[in-house]
Amino acid sequence: MNIADVGKRLLIGRKLRSTQLGETLLPKRIALPVFASDALSSVAYAPDEILITLSLAGVAGFAYSWKIAIFVAMVMIIVVLSYRQNVRAYPSGGGDYEVATTNLGRNAGLTVASALLVDYVLTVAVSVSSGIQNAEAVFPFLAGHEAFVAVLVVLLMTALNLRGVRESGTLFAIPTYCFMFGVLAMVVTGLIRILVLGNDLQVETAKYGVQGDSQYTGLTGIAFVILMARAFSSGSAALTGVEAISNGVPSFRKPKSKNAATTLALLATVAVSMMIGVIVLANLTHLRLVDEPFSHFTLNGKVVHFDADTAIGQLAKVVFDFFPPAFYFVLAATMLILFLAANTAFNGFPVLGSILGRDGYLPRQLHTRGDRLAFSNGILLLAVGAIVLILAFDASVTALIQLYVVGVFVSFTTSQSGMIIHWTRLLKTVTDPARRRRMYRARVINSVGAVCTGAVLVIVLISKFTHGAYIAIIAMALLFVMMKGIRRHYDRVAEETAIDPDEDRMLPSRVRAVVLVSKLHKPTLRALAFAKASRPSVLEAITVDVDPEDTEKLVQQWEDAGIQVPLKVIASPYREITTPALEFVKNIRRESPRDVVTVYIPEYVVGHWWEQILHNQSAMRLKVRLLFMPGVMVTSVPYLLQSSGAARQRLERSAARQRTSVR
Repeated sequence: MNIADVGKRLLIGRKLRSTQLGETLLPKRIALPVFASDALSSVAYAPDEILITLSLAGVAGFAYSWKIAIFVAMVMIIVVLSYRQNVRAYPSGGGDYEVATTNLGRNAGLTVASALLVDYVLTVAVSVSSGIQNAEAVFPFLAGHEAFVAVLVVLLMTALNLRGVRESGTLFAIPTYCFMFGVLAMVVTGLIRILVLGNDLQVETAKYGVQGDSQYTGLTGIAFVILMARAFSSGSAALTGVEAISNGVPSFRKPKSKNAATTLALLATVAVSMMIGVIVLANLTHLRLVDEPFSHFTLNGKVVHFDADTAIGQLAKVVFDFFPPAFYFVLAATMLILFLAANTAFNGFPVLGSILGRDGYLPRQLHTRGDRLAFSNGILLLAVGAIVLILAFDASVTALIQLYVVGVFVSFTTSQSGMIIHWTRLLKTVTDPARRRRMYRARVINSVGAVCTGAVLVIVLISKFTHGAYIAIIAMALLFVMMKGIRRHYDRVAEETAIDPDEDRMLPSRVRAVVLVSKLHKPTLRALAFAKASRPSVLEAITVDVDPEDTEKLVQQWEDAGIQVPLKVIASPYREITTPALEFVKNIRRESPRDVVTVYIPEYVVGHWWEQILHNQSAMRLKVRLLFMPGVMVTSVPYLLQSSGAARQRLERSAARQRTSVR
């Protein structure tokens, strides 16, 4: 095992056999934090985005925050009820992509897939950036370095996920449950202190007024409708992550569909309770947040600049002012859950990428599991996309959130429409009354879900399009076109490589063997021996005359050695090797198109990377060019130098260990 292998094993752990896949399946207590951490973590930033948007109307706008929160909660409940039907009907893990493809066609499926892939990348970028933002309440020195720290967090999460779903899920479960406990404890404690004990709790921003945007102040007419729509679409970020459970059904323990549906119900109950609780507590404590430069804090009628903490940061500080450790506990749990919320995407993106790779819409390498039975290539691709976004938007949650949500509501609406067709098709064949009643009920639920999510999608598109959502839409369109192109390529290759009984079984007229010679030494003699062993119809050696003196010396050595294979000298007036050799092979093909030409190229096998730079460069260039020539095969004849002995010994030791482990 070399140093690279040791590092890899330390990073991701020991290899797992394919037969150990069952060991990676998740119980509900682990599946909830693994697949629902994204939706749960939205409690940390969805209320903030609602309040920030409403600040455009001044202080009066905050009065509508609880109404917006109720509408968001209602949509979440409808979506969760709808997806409970999805996981029962399609437990294979294709999720929205499978539902849309099966019932609405390939284009609908690709539309959903492109939307989800973009949304998963945004999930990582938004969650990690929001986590850094919350961390600044405890670690002020992070200010100004958000993007750099966010990239480090993404790299750490990538390494953890490469270790496998079960191990990362077990590790991430504790912070998720701590966050749930901390926020619910904060809400309950705050409500008891205010409503039962009569404590007058005021957050640090309660003393400030808010100067809004002039076009929204007054809350009347079309401006009021636009503002409410923007606030609702920002709050709808709370729904992201719900679809990940339908994509992750195969990762659940049996009965898979039942456990996935139960996890969805737990997700809705906890997430709605926490979000409504935070908004209610924010209203009771007169919490303020602003969207600079469009709205500002004011004090005694004058505009002031104040870097306010997040909603949870302000609430935890005032609710637990009598017990500071609880404040730090809530902040730490919030910071961790926002980082770990990206874990939902790290589980959803690779699975969806694997299915798309299997279907030929993405590179097939994404369908392959890594050493730890995780889809390693998909994990790495997601990490790269998220890092690019974080750096491009400087880890700004407010900027990134504008790109968010669009994709997930595209998939919601398309998936629910597909489920309506699914139930309608089954009702035509099923005669059992009990099953028909269940199907009618499921179709009603999915119909309500389709109408509801479709309406939200329209609101999100209208309210967010000019604020950055157009970037996400362009990304989805480009991804859609790219996937169609990849599928066309795979189809074209399959068509070209399909067996033709009349053509492909015809033997070539002759086999012409050509050995490339640079000097007379052991590698050349080995190449000649291999060429003779293949029993070609014609065997000849060629050398390119780059230096007349060296060429003359080689010809003399060839004759003195008594080698029976004729050596042809190819002129090269411009001292090139590749072009004259290629022209020689082309001439053979032109003279006898039905002949097969096999070119034997002696190559050194070296033990160090820097030795590769010193050898085989001409052979590499010639080999690459010959591969594109029809009717020509290239055979590399290796000759192991002494420096390669260490590499050979490592391979032999590794093979011996594998044989021992098999026994």
